[in-house]
Amino acid sequence: MSNQPIETSPDPSLRERVTSAPPEWFRRFRSSLSIPGLLVGTLFFAISLTPSLLPRGWVMQGILSGLCLSAGYGLGVGYRWVWGYLELPFPRDRVRRWGLWIAAGICVLVAIGFLWQASSWQNSVRGLMELEPVEGTRPVQVGLLAFVLFSVILGIARLLHSAHRFMVRRLGSGVPRRVANVLSLLLVVTASWAILDGVVFQQMLRFADDTFERIDAGVEAETAAPTNPDWTGGAASLVAWEDLGRRGREFVAGTTPAASIAELTDREAMEPVRIYIGLNAAETPGERAELALAELERRGAFDRAVLAIVVPTGTGWVDPAALSTLEYLHDGDVASVAIQYSYLPSWLTLLSEPQYGAETAHALFDAVYGHWTGLPDEARPDLYLHGVSLGAHNSQLSSDLYDVIADPFAGALWVGPPFRSETWRDLTLQRDPASPPWLPRFRDGSVVRFMNQWETSHPSGTPWSPLRIMYLQYASDPITFFEPQAFYRPPEWLDDPRAPDVSERLRWYPIVTALQLLGDLAIADGSPPGYGHVFAAEHYVDAWLAVTDPEGWTASDIQRLKDHLAEADGDSEEP
Repeated sequence: MSNQPIETSPDPSLRERVTSAPPEWFRRFRSSLSIPGLLVGTLFFAISLTPSLLPRGWVMQGILSGLCLSAGYGLGVGYRWVWGYLELPFPRDRVRRWGLWIAAGICVLVAIGFLWQASSWQNSVRGLMELEPVEGTRPVQVGLLAFVLFSVILGIARLLHSAHRFMVRRLGSGVPRRVANVLSLLLVVTASWAILDGVVFQQMLRFADDTFERIDAGVEAETAAPTNPDWTGGAASLVAWEDLGRRGREFVAGTTPAASIAELTDREAMEPVRIYIGLNAAETPGERAELALAELERRGAFDRAVLAIVVPTGTGWVDPAALSTLEYLHDGDVASVAIQYSYLPSWLTLLSEPQYGAETAHALFDAVYGHWTGLPDEARPDLYLHGVSLGAHNSQLSSDLYDVIADPFAGALWVGPPFRSETWRDLTLQRDPASPPWLPRFRDGSVVRFMNQWETSHPSGTPWSPLRIMYLQYASDPITFFEPQAFYRPPEWLDDPRAPDVSERLRWYPIVTALQLLGDLAIADGSPPGYGHVFAAEHYVDAWLAVTDPEGWTASDIQRLKDHLAEADGDSEEP
């Protein structure tokens, strides 16, 4: 009998199991995950697919779903920790195991059902905004992006947890355990914030500042210096063309030609006056305000019928539709003035220099109003205030009612005020309880009114006082209607009656809805005109008509103006 070993082939099923086994790092990662965290995170992921104020693309949806998955996971981990810390009894292994399987099955079914409904939910928002429906929401891409973001956030959290445990060990046995935990937590939080705020944020802010400064200083080939020497930035101007900044040059160059106004209205028209003072024109807000006043006097702005003090957004941008509308309505007999206070996007301006815009707006108002009140009543223009978004916020802070009540300016048009605007918020809170927060009715409407795409808070025949203030706002604008309290309670604007541009399928969920609204903040400027944070020219027409009451305009004339301005409405979006 042969002593040769008998060769046997490995079991194919065993080979298949070995070769298909996941890598070791993945098994460790999987086993380290919290089951309650995954369950709650999966529910949050599913809920993040429900509609909010604005339609979302798959990239924004993936980012939002990743944040919601992370928030839910953290909530589940926190629940598990609190339960153990309180030394409450856990269910027996068998009960816990079956309960987890049942809960996991329910969560998976909910996630699948929500993914199935995602395109329908998005179309409920898109339909309200007259956008083409989408057939799918790319669930695979959304899921992968969400998982990648969740993994990054989880890695950072575990790194901080490791630092916390290391500090506890370093404190030694001489410190009571819970005292060591508290001290370690304070040290880790303090060090993390110092690194985030003092290094990461400051470096990012410095990079953004350098980048936007170069963009602001660059001279665009399509924005040529004015050939008329009297224009701001021209040969006779007190301000050099280069010192206007990019947005200032766009503002001045976009002056509505008198010929275009006359062609539309069939009336004689004047060339409007536009004055802009860039950041580089002077050192301080006060000096820029004095320069603006001198330029106003040089241009004869106080001889016009209408004078508008305009506060731009953080980048220095002024919505061209707002000013051209005013110039058409008053046959070009309009002067407008603006001062740049930043070249950063509005949200960065709020983070880095939140008071600077208000200081600049106040300095400009004081200079112009002080000169205006010194003129004879019959020989001075009607004075109006105007601002969009952050410009509206700072314009509201530029004057105090008690300082002007003896000799008030004519009115103000404030558009899309941010949710942080105290004046807007106070007026909304003091509204008639029978009116909705998205179209509040403030007292008798003689001083303050609100309007949106479809209606005004008070009937058109309601008498005005000498001071007319109008807020133009869209209920689908998250910049106006975001509420930090949405993390733990539903916003009032979700109550019935709901605004026509807010989906009936939008529901409030703790934490998730607030994260959805934060996501909407990031894409608010990408809405179609007339929704979100992009204001349509036709609505500027209605607002300026109510505030300034120009003469000689019939219904057919107004419609012709709206049709004309609608052709260039896409140019009104802030880049």
